[in-house]
Amino acid sequence: MDLDLALVRAFAVTAETLHFGRAAERLNTSQQALSKRIARLEAALTVRLFEREGGTRLTDAGERFLPAAREALAAGERAVAAVTGTGPVVRIDTWGHLYAPMRTVAEAVQALDAIKLEPGPGRDWPSVAAALLRGDTDLGFGRVHALPGDLDAGLTQRLARLEPVDAVVSTSHPLADAPELRPADLRDSTLWCPAELPRLDFLRHFADEFQITRREDGPNLGLDHLVQHVRANPSCFTLFPADAPLPDHAGLRSIPLVEPTPLYAWSLAWRRSHRHPLLETLLRGFTETARARRWLNYTPPQDWLPKPDQTKLPEIPPDAEHPQPARAIKRR
Repeated sequence: MDLDLALVRAFAVTAETLHFGRAAERLNTSQQALSKRIARLEAALTVRLFEREGGTRLTDAGERFLPAAREALAAGERAVAAVTGTGPVVRIDTWGHLYAPMRTVAEAVQALDAIKLEPGPGRDWPSVAAALLRGDTDLGFGRVHALPGDLDAGLTQRLARLEPVDAVVSTSHPLADAPELRPADLRDSTLWCPAELPRLDFLRHFADEFQITRREDGPNLGLDHLVQHVRANPSCFTLFPADAPLPDHAGLRSIPLVEPTPLYAWSLAWRRSHRHPLLETLLRGFTETARARRWLNYTPPQDWLPKPDQTKLPEIPPDAEHPQPARAIKRR
């Protein structure tokens, strides 16, 4: 049989929302028209794709049909792009916005003229992982950590950058005049976490590793709020990537951390069962930029990574058996 992609799209969007009203709104149609499209598709396939009593949910047949339906829609988009010459668009969701992830993405793709990015904000890694599995986005970029259950079972990832972090304190902090600090020097200070600490995997590992027992967290209200909070609290500090721009340095000091230097791991993630046609080109761009900028240099014990990140490190090539410590590399 010939599949009508308009009907397939109606099914896929409804499967993602599990709500006919919201799916109709996304498709810019009426709920009645959407219901008719789903009914036509079910009649053509001679199976029920949704259970509609007690809430909308996929049947077993609908669960089996969904992955193939997404592949069919993606193939249709590629076919249109091949004819129109517009080229495929890579949808990339980023998270960790306070640390400005698009700095790294932009640097890695600036020389790739064939890549057309459609960036989108992700709330956090769990939400981006779910979007990747649904097919709502093609690529994720941010800090990847273990997810509960098997949510990340269908995903793969690659380390893209290890970025040194500084301690940011107010100018009235007792350690504000230090040219550099060791993480252990901060044990009498309070770590300010600009979101709920259970969601901040890196800061949680850092505090546990270096015995920072005083910890405060709050809602993520943006970078300005983070700066204002640190500036107003002389006993607290936060961690911030050494190369990321702070909006206002007045009343603040950014102090390098050494012995060891904590490294923030940025990773790319994508769905294992669907490789975007431009994925290999993108990965090559990140690999070449990482090599040129020495983004993946890691030298224990001068540098520190949480143990889960150490398992993601790429093999060191023969001509780089003795990489410089990350803090020794000129910031870029």
